Amino acid sequence: MNSRIHIRPMINTDVSLVFHALNHHNISKPLDYINRCWEQNKTGERTSLIALHEGQFAGWLHLLKTSYYPHFVENGIPEINNFDVVPTLRQLGIGSALMDAVEKFAFEEHRIVGIGVGLYESYGNAQRLYIKRGYIPDGRGVMYKEQPVIPGTEVCVDDDLVLYFTKERR
Repeated sequence: MNSRIHIRPMINTDVSLVFHALNHHNISKPLDYINRCWEQNKTGERTSLIALHEGQFAGWLHLLKTSYYPHFVENGIPEINNFDVVPTLRQLGIGSALMDAVEKFAFEEHRIVGIGVGLYESYGNAQRLYIKRGYIPDGRGVMYKEQPVIPGTEVCVDDDLVLYFTKERR
């Protein structure tokens, strides 16, 4: 791993750090959401990993012990969730370092890990990253708000329109 990148679990003082860093880079995450993430880390519902690049906040991602997606819940598949890398620090290996760390953690207890990805252009880098890392579609098609999109229906193309992927431990 790049020696300028450090990955660690979220700590209580990260709430303010994450909020201010993401706002500074126009990544909208409400403070109450970040606080909720920290509270869920304390209860074990979520594991949040923080990436630092040269000592500065560079990104974060989460592993949900219990996904919001029914198929993952029914099959005991944890979900990698809410993956953000500061735009000015992309293409430096930060996203890959975060994924390496969360997969190592997830595969200690689980045979399969899941992830959902949005379907519009700003998710393009994530879509490519997940496929390169060996994630494959779960075969259930496109979901809107964790429910199947029925052929012929109309849905809004927003962050809730998702294709879910899984990866098995080697």
